[in-house]
Amino acid sequence: MATATTTATATSTPTALERHAPRLCYGEILSFAYETFLSNKVRFALTALGMVIGTASLILVVTIGMTGKQYVLNQIQAIGTNQIEAEYQSGSQRIANVTPDPLTIDDMKAAVREVPGIIAASPVVSLSDRVPVGGGKERDISVLGVFPDYRVVRNLVIVTGRFFDEQDEQQHNKVGVITQKMAEELFGSQEEAIGKVIKLSGLPFTIVGTFRERVDTFGQTEVVDYTMVIPYTVSRYFTDTPTVKQIYFSAADPAMVPPATDQIRRVIQSRHRAESVYNVMNLTQLVVLAEKTANALTLVLLLVAAVVLLVSGIGIMNIMLATVSARIREIGIRKALGATNREIRFQFLAEAMTISLVGGFIGVVIGLAIPYSIRFLTEYRVPISAMSAIVAILVSSFVGVIFGTVPATRAAKLDPVESLRYE
Repeated sequence: MATATTTATATSTPTALERHAPRLCYGEILSFAYETFLSNKVRFALTALGMVIGTASLILVVTIGMTGKQYVLNQIQAIGTNQIEAEYQSGSQRIANVTPDPLTIDDMKAAVREVPGIIAASPVVSLSDRVPVGGGKERDISVLGVFPDYRVVRNLVIVTGRFFDEQDEQQHNKVGVITQKMAEELFGSQEEAIGKVIKLSGLPFTIVGTFRERVDTFGQTEVVDYTMVIPYTVSRYFTDTPTVKQIYFSAADPAMVPPATDQIRRVIQSRHRAESVYNVMNLTQLVVLAEKTANALTLVLLLVAAVVLLVSGIGIMNIMLATVSARIREIGIRKALGATNREIRFQFLAEAMTISLVGGFIGVVIGLAIPYSIRFLTEYRVPISAMSAIVAILVSSFVGVIFGTVPATRAAKLDPVESLRYE
């Protein structure tokens, strides 16, 4: 009976080993890591500097990439993301002469009638003339015959005066608008140009306004420095046929641009010879290309920031290895007092992570402070990514774990007897 009681008691009572099983005291270890950090401020601060630069660079790289992407997209949108352009490209590829098959005003009317979502359209009749510029000299100018909707589809900015309207178009009024540079060089200023008369082939045209493209296209469009825009009905006085150089369309929504482009191409092609080629294009592909280019540039810059973080991680590892060598006797004493390999490993890993996290946090503050300062002190709305700050903190933690593992493992594997004898 006594034996059974003794056996039951032995079974239900935990052993001494179980009662004193070693457990990690995380709070104490973190507190000790913090004290170590404070006792070696200069060394740890210089070590954390690399992490500060790396994390700040990561955030700034993302900010720069987003800013560049936003700038390019804004430039494209200023030209007109709803814009569709149709132009006669060529005829047959045969050697024999083929009669040209250019676009006509009826092509534009058919496309507006048959393609849903088109809210504005304008033909472009391209002409040229010479006008006196003073001192007995003359200058070539480009004359464009367009509809009043041309201002809408090309997203032009009227600087002074006005653009001609439907009434001017219907009444064949001899009015026109000219570019800023042309107004300044011919009449001294844009304001002085309003009301002045320019003769085209002997016909007097009254200037009613000056304009500019919303985005400088550096002469890559039909609008050049010396350009005068007149009503299409008046431009017909100078042409024998109703052909046009280009036709511009504007869709109601950017999402409607791709399908409308295909439909306009089919409508125009159906009205002409099968071998004639017409280029109908929009800026959608340019937007996609701009986004891809900006993303690729951001990725390259992120790789550069990653190299900086890698270098800072190696710096942390080297300092921690030197710290292990300098604290061998301390490690031996702690092991002699009962510290386990796991506790020693976690101790040095905690110190490495403290360095990387402190550096990462300071880097995040600096990386966010710069774009915020630009937003508050200037009119530029620099985009700020909160996700980049979160990623930077996670990356700095990851760097601390990865590059702190080797020194921590080395410290944990030291022999306590040899450590106590170390001089």
